[in-house]
Formats: sequence, C-alpha cells, structure tokens
Amino acid sequence: MKVIASSLRKGNVVERDDGKLYVILSAENIHPGKGTPVTQLDMRRISDGVKVSDRYRTTEQVERAFVEEREHTFLYSDDEGFHFMNPETFDQVAVPESVVGDYAPYLQEGMAVQVAVYNGLAISIELPQRATYEVTETEPTTKGQTASSSYKPAVLSNGVRTLVPPHIAPGTRIVVMTADGSYVERAKD
Repeated sequence: MKVIASSLRKGNVVERDDGKLYVILSAENIHPGKGTPVTQLDMRRISDGVKVSDRYRTTEQVERAFVEEREHTFLYSDDEGFHFMNPETFDQVAVPESVVGDYAPYLQEGMAVQVAVYNGLAISIELPQRATYEVTETEPTTKGQTASSSYKPAVLSNGVRTLVPPHIAPGTRIVVMTADGSYVERAKD
C-alpha cells in the first residue's frame, strides 16, 4: 500500500526499491525556509539489522508493507528475548533484543504493547507513550533554588537516568515519556 512519506512514523514497516523490508527507527519532517520539505527516515533492515538513512520529499509515495499489529502483554525476558502474550488467543511470541532495542528498560510486567508481526516474525514493538516509575535516588533539594527550569538528575526504578524538578524526592512515583525518558508529571496514584 502506497502512503505519502510525511505520514510515516516510528515503528512503521516500509518496502524499499531493493524489495527488502525496513522498520522505521525515527521519522523527521524537515521544512527548510527555502526549498521543498523533506522527510528524513532512519531505518533498520529486518533481514540482517543493517541501518539505513533515506530522504523523501514529503509528498513522495512510499510502499508501506502490510504488517499485522496486535496488542500483546509483556510477560518476562530471558536468554531467548522478551516474551509477550496475545490476551485474546494466549499465544506467546518471543521478540529478540535487537527488535526491542532502547525500549527494554521501559518494559514492565503486564504492560500492554503493540507488537508488529510480519510472516510470523515479530519485527517491531510500540510502547504506550507514558509509563510510571519510582524515583530511587536523586540529589537533595538545595534551599533557595529557583523553581523555574532548574531540574536535577535522578535515577528511576528501571535504572534510567532522567531530570526531575527540585520538589521530587526518592520514593516519589513519576510519569515519564517512553520515547526518551523525559519527566512529564508526578504520578496521581
């Protein structure tokens, strides 16, 4: 199915001119002050993991592969990879570490994720945009610090380092973006 390049997002699967399938790692629409807007795609070839960058005009047509995307629940990880279960059929699928990539620390037991399957092979996963973690360590608040944009480093329960506002103390549960680990808000639970 042909789609315009500007509509492609991270996790989509496209078929390039070489006939091979590529999963999109990042998609950025660039609008220069002068000239034609372009879409910059960083992709990984599914067959052997080779990374490729491509630029398309935003209105250019790109072949998007038909991939079955279903919601799965994360169960556990071991030497074989990360194991997910389809909540409807209870079928389990093992996703290799190379496919999970940077998302690995954000996976929580029971988390619902979208797993893209092509010919019975898991080729990409998509996590919820936000997830809640506990702050395990952070610097103490310094008295007299201004409240405006003075963030301090913190380590979350999943081992990821991020920046949090000064009022956040160890033991506080916070919401972060799974794409980059950035602080969103204090958890409301």
